[in-house]
Amino acid sequence: MSHLRNSAALVLALAGGLALPVLAQDAPAPETPAAEAPAAEAPAAEAPAGEAPAGEATPATGEPSDGIGEPYVAETHGDWQLRCIHSPDGTDPCQLYQLLKDNDGNAVAEISLLSLPEGQNQNAIAGATIITPLETLLTQQLNITVDKGQTKRYPFTFCSEVGCVARVGFTAVEIEEFRKGAKATITVVPVADPSRTVDVNLSLKGFTAGFEAVKKANLANQPAAKP
Repeated sequence: MSHLRNSAALVLALAGGLALPVLAQDAPAPETPAAEAPAAEAPAAEAPAGEAPAGEATPATGEPSDGIGEPYVAETHGDWQLRCIHSPDGTDPCQLYQLLKDNDGNAVAEISLLSLPEGQNQNAIAGATIITPLETLLTQQLNITVDKGQTKRYPFTFCSEVGCVARVGFTAVEIEEFRKGAKATITVVPVADPSRTVDVNLSLKGFTAGFEAVKKANLANQPAAKP
């Protein structure tokens, strides 16, 4: 998964019209499968994950390339990037992005997050796509812990040659935890050794500013209400 280069192709493929549900976090009791019901529909077309190929964007200036559908870094907030996709009409959809690395600096996972329009869902105010390695034990789900708070579990949605994907919805309470936290820990269980867990740090430095930036960017791109 060297720098998760292929993840951009995956997300852009999703932008071709495949709408997947955003899943809310599981209830603490594992015998309550109803907690895994879809919480919202994430606008898959707004998912610019993965690294932009060299020459296709200018991250330093945040200006997009001329290629339609190509991702670029519009802004940087702490450890988060505001990544957008160049669209024909200039209403570039954006997401908040972070590449997650292990202690040796190897890219092992990534997260792309965007705000959801008000009123779209009663619970989730943000949707996220999290990609982990293929060697993940799906039945143990994806676990997220903010600082020393309560661990929450989210089901995986599907796997592809890129990795295993969890598309989840975050409530206002969960987003507030991200705002106030210093870091989150994403935990998965490897198929090769189900007796152990693998933890990856998710930095929350710059999250508050980044989340406001992605809200502002996508709000500006929403079509005006008809009279």
